Amino acid sequence: MQGATFICRSYFLLRDKETKKIIAVYPFKIEGADEEINTTVRDWYYKQSCAAENRLLTVDVDVLTEQELKTRK
Repeated sequence: MQGATFICRSYFLLRDKETKKIIAVYPFKIEGADEEINTTVRDWYYKQSCAAENRLLTVDVDVLTEQELKTRK
């Protein structure tokens, strides 16, 4: 998410820029600066499939909200 501060957050995801739908949830807890988290989550998704490279152009790294976390469990 552009301009977001991710420091001290736990769960992250990739969200479609246009529809705001969740594309993938990063399965590990991470903390760090915005750029570190952004790079880690995008690198993880890229390694999932060869089609991920094109999909990364249309997604943002975002924080998983409490409501989204509850519905995912």
